[in-house]
Amino acid sequence: MPTTVAGMVDAAIGGKTGINIPAGKNLVGAFHSPQIVFVDPNFLETLPIDELRSGLAEIIKCGFIADEEILKIFEADSQKLLQWNSPQLLEVIQRSIQVKADVVSADLKEASLREILNYGHTLGHAIEAVEEFTWRHGDAVSVGMVFAAELALQVGFCDQKFVDRHRAILSSVALPISYKKSVLPELIERMGRDKKVRNGQLRFVLLENVEKIKRLEGASEADLTIAYEKISI
Repeated sequence: MPTTVAGMVDAAIGGKTGINIPAGKNLVGAFHSPQIVFVDPNFLETLPIDELRSGLAEIIKCGFIADEEILKIFEADSQKLLQWNSPQLLEVIQRSIQVKADVVSADLKEASLREILNYGHTLGHAIEAVEEFTWRHGDAVSVGMVFAAELALQVGFCDQKFVDRHRAILSSVALPISYKKSVLPELIERMGRDKKVRNGQLRFVLLENVEKIKRLEGASEADLTIAYEKISI
């Protein structure tokens, strides 16, 4: 029975458990599906606004990877999404649960398709590790999604308008979209420990557009640097 937005739309769905260790995020874990998951939005009444906002990052992620209607709801009136009992928040929670349920039912143990749920998480997990897990997960993923969009632009997968849409939607609910310039070498080192790394090569889940998944194999340090410069402060 999840009691946060992030729990309702992400952690409680899919049967995957993970433990953070000094080497990185979720590097030890298992798959064990519950018999049932109860989601009661009334728990959100006492959720601090910063926690609610952080959970919205996972919802926005679901919009970009699989359900554009979620993005349109944010664009219509983003402030409604910060109200725990609004019909808009309830709708995007339901839609996000459906997105994740559809993905994990097709690929429980992350053999291929489930990787799309990691959109924004490669840099996001690295930020969490650098911050020694003092940053909220959704805040880190928010920055990670903007970075992923900038990287997609850099390698020719998407256009500037698509990057700007990331920035606009995430900023509309006051989620962070930038991070410290000085830590890029450490972030690259941390990303090198990511679970999606294959044969020593960084792999990223990127997008051409909403619901159009691309995977980048062996991202160059030059492309990573150029993309990161656009989000660094």
